[in-house]
Amino acid sequence: MVLAACGSSTTTPPSSSTSTPTTTTTPAAAAGTVTIKTRSTSVGTVLTNASGYTLYWFANDTPTKSNCTGTCLGYWAPLIGTAKAAAGTTLSGAFGTITRSNGQTQATYDGHPLYTYVADTAPGQVSGNGQNLSGGLWWAMTPSGAKPAAKATPSSSSSSSGYGY
Repeated sequence: MVLAACGSSTTTPPSSSTSTPTTTTTPAAAAGTVTIKTRSTSVGTVLTNASGYTLYWFANDTPTKSNCTGTCLGYWAPLIGTAKAAAGTTLSGAFGTITRSNGQTQATYDGHPLYTYVADTAPGQVSGNGQNLSGGLWWAMTPSGAKPAAKATPSSSSSSSGYGY
């Protein structure tokens, strides 16, 4: 069964005000084992969930604690479960887990808790890479654990469409 959520394409990340997101369209991972794949994107090869959505890490997190809480969670969905590489996928880093403050197990890679981003509405998008949102910088997770070489570029130079940040 496939579930789809429809939402406005004008959802914006929180600013310094107390705005709250109204929709979350990124698929949420169920508890248990989650399969990790790799995919070539505009910023290079990145890790993805089984559906092909880019996985991100938050610069403000530590190897033992997620600092994405409150309204941050409306935009950055934690990858819940224990990660394993898809068959045939070779990765140089190590998977692990942390326990979130609500007791959920969140997957990590090379000591970075993993997330998906609400603005990535299709597999292979890297809208969150290099963004300074929710109190810090976000990076697409690469197989080596290094920051991607480049920031994703929007398909249009207009700042009046899309997410505009």
